Order: sequence, then C-alpha cells, then structure tokens
Amino acid sequence: MSLIISGSVAIDNIKTQVQSQEGLLGGSAPYASLSARLFGEAVHLVGVVGHDFPAAHLDMLTSRGINLDSLERNSGESFTWTGEYHEDMNNRSTLKVGINVLENWLPKLSPEAAKAKFAVLANMSPDNQLQTLEQCTEVEFVAADTMDLWINIANERLHDVMKKLDLLVINDGEAKQFAETTNLIEAGRRLQAKGPKYVVVKRGEHGSFLFGTGPQEFFACSAYPLSAVHDPTGAGDSFLGGMIGWLAANGKSKPTFADLRTAVAHGSVAASFTCEAFSTQRLQTVTLDEVKGRLEELRSYTSF
Repeated sequence: MSLIISGSVAIDNIKTQVQSQEGLLGGSAPYASLSARLFGEAVHLVGVVGHDFPAAHLDMLTSRGINLDSLERNSGESFTWTGEYHEDMNNRSTLKVGINVLENWLPKLSPEAAKAKFAVLANMSPDNQLQTLEQCTEVEFVAADTMDLWINIANERLHDVMKKLDLLVINDGEAKQFAETTNLIEAGRRLQAKGPKYVVVKRGEHGSFLFGTGPQEFFACSAYPLSAVHDPTGAGDSFLGGMIGWLAANGKSKPTFADLRTAVAHGSVAASFTCEAFSTQRLQTVTLDEVKGRLEELRSYTSF
C-alpha cells in the first residue's frame, strides 16, 4: 500500500563536539521517507527544493526507490538549517535558519500520490499539512508530527489538523506544552481528546509511550540502546517514517493496538540507525536484515 510523506526538504549544516559537516541532506520528509522505504513500500515524497539543492541528494533518494513526482523544483533558494549539538546530544542550538522556498510553498500531489492509502504529514506548518491532506483522495490512515513553533504561532490551525488524524507523534516536551500539563500520561490522553485516535509521545533515548483507545491500551517501548550517538538530527522523523512504513508494508491501514505496538518497535529501530552517522548517511545503507537483527535484540532487552 503506497504512502505519501509530505514535509520539509532542507540543506543542513551541522556541528557536534567532534566534527562538523555542511551541505547535508535534511528536512523531515527525506528522513521519514528513507526510514519508511526500509520496509519496501512505494513512497511519494512531497516537498519543495530550490535551484541550489544538490543533485546528488535527489539522485540518492531516487536510487532508494523514493518517488519524487510531487517534489517541486523552485527557482528560489532551498530551505536551510544550521545547528550545533552540545556535549549532551539531547541539547542543541539553532544557529541559522533560511526559510526561503518554504515560505510560500503550496504542496502539489501528483495523481498517483493523491491515491495513497497512507499519509504522513511530517513536521511542517499546519497549513501545509492541511493542504496536503485535502488532495488525498483515497487515504485510509493519517499520521502527523509537529513542533513547538507551530504550537506557539499556529495553534488554532494545528487543532484543525488534530481533528483529521488517526495518529499524532510528538516529542515529550512539546506534548506537555500542547496539552498544558507536566505529566506525560495526562498529556497523551489530553492530546487524544483533541482528535487523534492514537498518540505516540517520543522520549528520545528513553523510548516512547503509545496511547490507545482504552485505559488499558498503553505501551512503553524502549529506545534501541546505542553506545555512541554521532548526529541525532532526524531521529524523530525516522521514527515516524519507520512506524508508518511498517504499517503500509503490511497493509495495516486499519491497525489494531497490537499492530501499532509492533510499528512503534520498528520506528524505534529505524531511528537508532539515523543517530549513527551525520544526516541520512546511515539510513541510506541499512538493510532489512540489519533491521530484523536489531528488532530481535530490542525484544530480548525488553521482555521478561
């Protein structure tokens, strides 16, 4: 079952305490798309790039089986993000952002992409998320991510998005902010009350919480343990893409809670690969056998 992944496509410049790299592939859509493709289904990436966007990045995405028929090529400059990670890789500083072609972007889905059964509204403005969804003619499962920026400046439109979701994926700090509570369990339930049938709260290196439809439908998944993190950029997007990629690959457009538990574990493993190298460099080389191996390890680490 095909899926669309709509979101930002960026040129990233990243510095850690060990090294720095420039001109990297970034943005929510590439990370989520590469992660979803680990599980073999057709992925349509919806986004926009400028005249300065490296052709090598686009060639790589195509080589990994990602359809770019809904990626707009604009004459302006590409969206760019420059950031620095501190010694604690959970903390980073944004040094510079160039909105550029994203400022007036209107998503445009190809006829084939519009028929996708799964829609991933990756991190982007709520307006762009709604504009994407309005063009989906046969969608059966809708998942979205968001961030503190949109909670602050587009709260009303974000609430409009929430009413159309089957699944919201959001990190812990933003879940508390959006739900106006310091308790993560309460936050998850309050977010469900805003519209999504299911909510996943990402907790970084501590894993994630999945909230189902009843009080007993709750699942806490560990993150895959890594001894070293090289670049956590895009890990959350990879988590989302891995989740929905697994659901699509298995035809789970009406997933049970058990299906979603399994999808969360697949998302966790996909995210772990992202952290092992700058940008999407590790995601580009991951094999399904490596994913399966890591899933077995995660299962052995967390069962009792």
